[in-house]
Amino acid sequence: MSSGAQPAATGAPFAPAAGIEETCGHPDGVRATARIRATYNGRVTTLPQLRSDGPFHLRRMPTSGKAARVGIIGAMSAPLGGDRLALDITAEDRAELDVTTAAATLALRGPTTAPATYDVRLTAGEHAHLRWLPQPLISAAGSNLYQTYTVSLAATSRLVLREEQILGRANEAPGHLVSRIRVQHAGRPLLDQHTAYGDPAPGWDGPAVLDGHRAVGQLLVVEPELDVRSAPVLLREATKDGCAVLAPLAGGPALLATAVAPTSSALRELLDEALRHALGE
Repeated sequence: MSSGAQPAATGAPFAPAAGIEETCGHPDGVRATARIRATYNGRVTTLPQLRSDGPFHLRRMPTSGKAARVGIIGAMSAPLGGDRLALDITAEDRAELDVTTAAATLALRGPTTAPATYDVRLTAGEHAHLRWLPQPLISAAGSNLYQTYTVSLAATSRLVLREEQILGRANEAPGHLVSRIRVQHAGRPLLDQHTAYGDPAPGWDGPAVLDGHRAVGQLLVVEPELDVRSAPVLLREATKDGCAVLAPLAGGPALLATAVAPTSSALRELLDEALRHALGE
């Protein structure tokens, strides 16, 4: 199975995601940046910064142990064409932070055909543990979205990042969705991956990429104690129910799962299976 990813040169210098935002905005679009900062006080993780903005309403959620948990609730329809949205999430040294969304994110066309941008910036300090586990992103017909993940990890930090994308609502074609994930680990590039789905991207629905499936996702696990010496694992044979591959990344203690499936629920099952396998459960 091929994920359709187009990896950039690993020797390229790492920099925050930029460029798209400067060219894709629209005067009528929403500009918003929500911020989460988690710190460890010696007993538990606290949230000294929890700043909602635009469509992002941030809420503390119940948790146990020393971790903090934040839910992101959509306060309005977004992202729409021309919007510039960003989430800036930081887990400082020894903090343990879980972040999720209350519902799926729906990308819509809006009043303009200008692309929307949705930038997620994740930073984890030494011995921090950051889990980004949102609900799926749905690319509705007529939408045009550029999504970026910019991740900066310390040498001893841990990360679980899940990305799920649903291409089109029921009985409709998807919009145009471009996604890029760039990860820096201990000052060095770990992953730089670019995908594009929906017209005018070429070949996105062909047998070498999605092969007719409409749910696609990835799971990135970074863990200092991971055993990444093994070969890639095919978690499920390619069938009409989808399949997934779990592979180690060169240059870091990390495993990347890529999955395609016909439905959102089937995709989640594959990624959950990949996470259990990665953690040896």
